[in-house]
Amino acid sequence: MAATRTLGRLTKALLAPALALGATVGLASAPAHAAVWSSCDQWGNTSLNGYTLYNNIWGSGAGAQCVWANSGTNWGVWADPPNTGGIKSYPNAKKVVNKPITSLTSLTSTYNVTVPSSGAYNTSYDIWDTDYDYEIMLWVNHNGAVGPLGTPQGSVTLGGHTWNVYKGNNGANEVFSFLRTSDSSSGTVNLLPILKWIKDTKGWMGNETIGDVQFGYEITSSAGGLDFRTNNLTVSSS
Repeated sequence: MAATRTLGRLTKALLAPALALGATVGLASAPAHAAVWSSCDQWGNTSLNGYTLYNNIWGSGAGAQCVWANSGTNWGVWADPPNTGGIKSYPNAKKVVNKPITSLTSLTSTYNVTVPSSGAYNTSYDIWDTDYDYEIMLWVNHNGAVGPLGTPQGSVTLGGHTWNVYKGNNGANEVFSFLRTSDSSSGTVNLLPILKWIKDTKGWMGNETIGDVQFGYEITSSAGGLDFRTNNLTVSSS
């Protein structure tokens, strides 16, 4: 199945009216202590200390989902989509970069997550250029019947990790997917060498301006309600 969102679905998260999915569920699924922010709205979003949080329920057949945040770097989501195929949502935290690849001297991120042992999902970075022509996905872990878009391009060690690489197109943009060869719940990723490898070594894109670095969970199914927690996330660039 395609592990990506089209541009229309991406921008829809910013433009569509909020669709309430039930505040009661949100209160039940938030952490024991009061979160700074929470939302069960389909397109619920807020900005916290330089990051933008999105609930982002964009796929068809989704169930209830609520996101909560103590900060832009410590947040989580409770999701209850049925055991059916297709990505239902991509709750995420976004950091805006807005720099051409050749102007970047560093682009790094750290992550620490707690994810369920059941359900179908991936934990991934989603990196976009400002024109949304290119989507670079980095899967740090995944579970269940999920897979990347495109065809295999071999394996490569970049940014401190070894990845299986896939290249495809969803009709709206090119998609380059990097799947970590073993699941990880925490680590540091040097993102810039990955972008330079795509640009310089493979020639798959030019000197694009990197707009958004997103990090979150592409959720296909988690019937009965499962928790996904981002214990810590940082994205830094210079």
